[in-house]
Amino acid sequence: MLTKLKEQKAKEVFPGFVGKFVHTDTMTFAYWDIKKGSSLPEHFHIHEQVVNMIEGEFEITLEGNPNLLQPGSVLAIPSNAKHSGRAITDCKILDVFHPVREDYK
Repeated sequence: MLTKLKEQKAKEVFPGFVGKFVHTDTMTFAYWDIKKGSSLPEHFHIHEQVVNMIEGEFEITLEGNPNLLQPGSVLAIPSNAKHSGRAITDCKILDVFHPVREDYK
């Protein structure tokens, strides 16, 4: 399955979080453009999540512990772990979720 991201329709899922999504049978890849100052409230989900920081700086608080992500940082978030975040700068992030995020389809 070939997908061209530039042809994918972008969707603002949360204020300041605009994503393009690619789904396989078992995973979702979320390509985010996030505006500086945007925040993600604390939440959890059944999905395992791997955050791949591409550009900018983003702080994720995972189970009460802050993590500063910069380009090249990778953070694994276990299933049902409480986490929140905020964009310190404009950011580009690739999140990989398992299983598929049906809510992002």
